[in-house]
Amino acid sequence: MRDLILKMTMSVDGFVSDMDGKNRWMFGSDQEAKAWSVETLWTAGLHIMGSRSFKDMTAYWPTSTDMFAPPMNDIPKAVFSRKGPSLLEGEEPRQTAERQPGWESWATAYVASGRLADEIAMLKAQEGKPIIAHGGVGFARSLVAEGLVDQFVLLVAPVVLGKGKALFSELAAPRSLKLTSSRAFPGGAVAQVYRAA
Repeated sequence: MRDLILKMTMSVDGFVSDMDGKNRWMFGSDQEAKAWSVETLWTAGLHIMGSRSFKDMTAYWPTSTDMFAPPMNDIPKAVFSRKGPSLLEGEEPRQTAERQPGWESWATAYVASGRLADEIAMLKAQEGKPIIAHGGVGFARSLVAEGLVDQFVLLVAPVVLGKGKALFSELAAPRSLKLTSSRAFPGGAVAQVYRAA
């Protein structure tokens, strides 16, 4: 059984998105923190996400030359949507730039349209490296609320938002976590990795 890892960037005051969803605060200039994030992405055997994030990422990653593009393009995807396979119809990446190696993984993503817990159980039961879940906030909150996350990989950015969208706001009751590693980066970000206790 492979683990489901939820990888999120959050503010010091616990928000994973600002109120307008622009989130420019997430993309710092700390190259060590970015390299750590890329390394973390390469540990995945599958990337999963909600349909809004999938549409945004499909429009960007297939032609991106960003340092995150190789793992984001090369690793298979699953997208969670009630629309079923029709979600992928017409989802070709933009043509204004050259497609990067691995871009096809976006067009061949598995569309999970069943009950969230059932689909996650099926994906976890498959052979392979861990599953890494990406936001949006709603999808991440659903994974947390249903107790489906085995490991939380949280990059805490050195910023305070004051208000925003919290990751753990849908919990019915407190949940204990066990810190398994912590790493501070020169730019002030701290990577915290927790397992469900």
